Amino acid sequence: MTGKKVLYVSSEVIPYLPNNDISTLTYNLPKVVNKNGGQTRIFIPKYGLINERRHQLHEVIRLSGMNLIIDDLDMPLIIKVASIPKERMQVYFIDNDEYFKNRLLDSDKKKNLYKDNDERAIFFAKGVVETIKKLNWTPDIIHVHGWIASLMPLYLKQYYKDEPLFSKSKVVTSIYDNEIKGDLNPGIISKIKFDEVESDTLNILENPTYENLYKLSILNSDGVVFASENINKSYLDVANNSKIPVLKCGFKEGFEKEYMDFYNDKILN
Repeated sequence: MTGKKVLYVSSEVIPYLPNNDISTLTYNLPKVVNKNGGQTRIFIPKYGLINERRHQLHEVIRLSGMNLIIDDLDMPLIIKVASIPKERMQVYFIDNDEYFKNRLLDSDKKKNLYKDNDERAIFFAKGVVETIKKLNWTPDIIHVHGWIASLMPLYLKQYYKDEPLFSKSKVVTSIYDNEIKGDLNPGIISKIKFDEVESDTLNILENPTYENLYKLSILNSDGVVFASENINKSYLDVANNSKIPVLKCGFKEGFEKEYMDFYNDKILN
C-alpha cells in the first residue's frame, strides 16, 4: 500500500460513536493502511450526539461555505475536523443543521426512522465528494461503510463520472449484518434523478428498502467486503452476478493481511 491513498466513508467510527462492527473497522482499517505505507482520510456525518467540545471538533472555514442542491433545495455544507487521539488520523465531519443537528444516526429516540434519510444520504455523498475535490486529494480506493454512505458508489460512477480526480478511483462497499428494517422515502429515485443521475441500477429502489439501498451500493462498486458472519445471502448473489471481487472478512485475527491483499491484488490490479 506504499503511497496509495484510501478514503474511508462511513456511518460511524470510534471514538466518536459507540463501539460496533462498523465503527471498529472504520477505526482499525485506516491504521493498517497507514502502517503499510499508505495515506488515509475518514469521513462520517456530524450527528447531534457527537460531543464537539469533548472531541475537539473545529470547523474548517476554507472547506465550508458551499451549498449543495438536494431536490431543488439549497442546503449549506459545513465541514468540521478532529484528530483521533494518539493516532495520526484525521476525521472529517459532514454537517448541516437540517440533516444532522440534534439528530441521532438513522432513527429518533422512539426508534422511528427519519423520513428524510434518503436526502441525508444524498447530502452526505455529495458533501464528501465536494470536500475531497476542495482538498484536491486523489484516492486510489474509496471504501464505504453503512447505510448513509451507500449512495457514494452510484454518485461516483454517474454524477461525478467526468471528474478527473476520481477517474482511476476504485470503490469498495462493506456489508454488515446489522441491517436496518424498514423503508426509505418512496421519492428517493426522483430525488436522485433530479441530479441527472441515470442508471439501470436505480430500478432496485422501486422497492425503497434499506436492503435494496445496500444492493445498489454493491451494484456500483468495484469490490465488496462481507464484514460479518451472518450476511443476507441476497447480497452475495448480487455480488456474484456483478462478477466483482468479494472478501469475506470482519475484524478478526489476521484481518490486516486479508484486507491488504484484497486491496492490492483484487482492487488495485
